[in-house]
Amino acid sequence: MDALASRFQEERPRLHALAYRMLGSAAEAEDAVQDAWLRLGRAGDVGNLGGWLTTVVSRLCLDVLRARREVPVEEIPDAAGGREPESEIVLAGEVGRALLVVLDRLAPAERVAFVLHDLFAVPFDAVGPILDRTPATAKKLASRARLRVRGPETAAAGQAAAQREAVVAFLAAARGGDLAKLLTILAPDVVRRADPATLPPGAVAVLRGAQAVAEGTKLFAGRARLAEMALVDGKAGLVLAPAGRLAGVLTFEVHDRRIAAYSVVVAPDVLARTEISLA
Repeated sequence: MDALASRFQEERPRLHALAYRMLGSAAEAEDAVQDAWLRLGRAGDVGNLGGWLTTVVSRLCLDVLRARREVPVEEIPDAAGGREPESEIVLAGEVGRALLVVLDRLAPAERVAFVLHDLFAVPFDAVGPILDRTPATAKKLASRARLRVRGPETAAAGQAAAQREAVVAFLAAARGGDLAKLLTILAPDVVRRADPATLPPGAVAVLRGAQAVAEGTKLFAGRARLAEMALVDGKAGLVLAPAGRLAGVLTFEVHDRRIAAYSVVVAPDVLARTEISLA
């Protein structure tokens, strides 16, 4: 048993990484890995330990993902009473908050197929049985997921590059609280719109003019460290996802390589209709 425990511990980091990308929750990932260990103790002799554990953990994650679909969003409790543990935030940053947001929008079978094949190089001959599908069907599921992860190609190359360049510069300046840099990025008549829920009491939802918008961006500085580039409705923007869970988006209008307008959106009904993919 000691030898088996030692081999399992060697597999644990990979299994946790796999489960975390499937579930987006460190606690749930750890539960899946621990459950796999308990099942291993009852399984007897296992020839291909790595393959067996990958199959078990993947199926456990698939069950969790399917169960989530049956629970209304408002009934799913937030970790730590609405505050994400720092460990969750750090782990989300390492994996990529935008990736976790996009994965969270996939159907359970699509997510499992994509994570197994595209992120962990598991062949479709092995992915298929895990999902109780044929390898060909598993390949189609992963392909469909890949299209959603990559997003649509809606903008011309030059326009897309200018949009991305402006958003990257904005994020860097916002994180650094660099007012002077912001003034070079913002158009003179720039407009910022923000959902009232993102603002302190008494703050104005709509700001006009580079100076006012740059100063107003100070309110975003604290959240900027948790923001990440993504395609928002097909254009470069930012997602706010403290632990890989979408809390808001910033959308931008860029003209002549300067930001002409941007909006901060946190309304759940709007976020639910927003298409997000990797930038």
